[in-house]
Amino acid sequence: MATTGTSPGGGLSRPLVEICAGDLRSALEAGAGGADRVELCDRLEVGGTTPGPGTIAQACRRLAIPVHVLVRPRAGDFVPDEAELAAMADDVDAARALGASGVVLGVLRPDGAIDRDATARLVDRARPMSVTFHKAFDQTPDLDASLETLAGLGVDRVLTSGGRPSAEEGADALARLVAAAAGRIVVLVAGRLTAEGLPAIVRRTGAREVHLGSAAAGPVASPCRLRPADGSALDWSGVRADRVRRILAVAEGLGGPTP
Repeated sequence: MATTGTSPGGGLSRPLVEICAGDLRSALEAGAGGADRVELCDRLEVGGTTPGPGTIAQACRRLAIPVHVLVRPRAGDFVPDEAELAAMADDVDAARALGASGVVLGVLRPDGAIDRDATARLVDRARPMSVTFHKAFDQTPDLDASLETLAGLGVDRVLTSGGRPSAEEGADALARLVAAAAGRIVVLVAGRLTAEGLPAIVRRTGAREVHLGSAAAGPVASPCRLRPADGSALDWSGVRADRVRRILAVAEGLGGPTP
């Protein structure tokens, strides 16, 4: 089982690199490529939902790095009803039982503010796992106030692009959030990050943890020699170890004092 790590940068002299994986093979490729942590999801085409128990179990057994499991019952908004909140609580329990080091979740009220009570219950239920509040944060009306709310609730990190579609567009807000966090909560910078653009974003924001998805993915050829006559597509897109290694090589050049 991977161990939980919650310190900014994971004690590294470079930014910690988290890779978003939408399936088991992608998670294993991320590990083979040297990723520091994996966020494990399903259905990335809708922003991600909770992966199945077999995927969680095998990722946690086979990876030596922390596996953080997305807890999201469906696509769409982040305002769950009572049944969905109950399902989220059960998924938190399942992730812990299957060996996850952390969970990634987010609960908002209809007005877009963080649902403090529901988040507090899920955070308490998740311990001793690490808790990340995902990009639902970027839909809140006041990012600075939301950061203070999450820090007060004991959330370990927040995944954000500064309230904008990309980290580049949200860089000023990200820098402000990183400074305001002041070691109380980790600001995990995300949002269309690329290997080429990583140095500029890290320098502009002061990020000590970064989250990449599509930058680590590429075409994967099926090993099947027989192509089905019905025209089914057998190839797919997924995380590739070579692309993760490239990202890590860039990150290694961003060393500095460990926070």
